[in-house]
Amino acid sequence: MTRSLTGGCACGAIRFETTSEPIVEIHCQCRDCQKRSGTGHSSYLTFSRRADVTIAGEAKTWRVAGDSGNEKIHAFCPTCGTPVYLTFQAMPELIAVHAASLDDPSQFSPQLVTYGIHGHAWDRIDAALQTFERMPAG
Repeated sequence: MTRSLTGGCACGAIRFETTSEPIVEIHCQCRDCQKRSGTGHSSYLTFSRRADVTIAGEAKTWRVAGDSGNEKIHAFCPTCGTPVYLTFQAMPELIAVHAASLDDPSQFSPQLVTYGIHGHAWDRIDAALQTFERMPAG
């Protein structure tokens, strides 16, 4: 049975939908994610084919260089400010949606933690998850 993943911003101006399975579901503790989320990490479902995620509505974007020097393109709702997804200049086919933007956030099943080197004691993440100091290669 194929599951459908749907979600969007807080005000409903941006919506997304996919029946694709994510290639990875992560918690990221990099400083960019901490600042963007206003807490200790951000959580994402990453899909290998951007074309498999249908997006309705017009997002605004801003760009930031990651630790690798590659640009991350963050998309958010210009009305309510909700972060909805991000793409990557170096890997234009990938798209990552914010787990909290899912209509049913219980569909998020984290597999690992990236940038654990920047984690905070007050941001407790499941210790059973494999944690990488930075972004794992390949």
